[in-house]
Amino acid sequence: MNPLLNPAYGLIVWTLVAFLTVLFLLKKFAWKPILKSLKEREDSIQEALDTAKNTKAEMALLKSDNERLINEAKLERDKILKEARDAKDAMINEAKAKSVSEGNRMITIARESIKNEKMAAITELRNQVAAMSIEIAEKILRNELANDEKQKSLMTNLLKEVNLN
Repeated sequence: MNPLLNPAYGLIVWTLVAFLTVLFLLKKFAWKPILKSLKEREDSIQEALDTAKNTKAEMALLKSDNERLINEAKLERDKILKEARDAKDAMINEAKAKSVSEGNRMITIARESIKNEKMAAITELRNQVAAMSIEIAEKILRNELANDEKQKSLMTNLLKEVNLN
């Protein structure tokens, strides 16, 4: 018959002894190191999971800190930009006021200068008209008084005017 279907009892006993011997040797020498390495592996996996969990929590905290810092930086940037705009507007307004003031001052100076030059021109014109009038009168008087008869006639007229007054 087939030995696999009907094994011999001696074979079963020797197989059982060999199995128990291997089982004893494995338990004595291999079982503890295998369980120890499995335990170490389990611990290292658990540590990795805990580290990943802690890292995830730290990343969330860092992300919230980063968002807070970004918001603070945006607020600071907006504040600085507002201050810069205000300073620019103040400088523009100051420059406008200064230019208007300077323009008004220059207009006033120009008007004064024009007035002074006008007065000087009028004075000069009067002086020239007076000089010309004197010259004309002198020429007329010389012409009128060059003749004796005209001199007598002029004297007579002047005396009549003096008597009338």
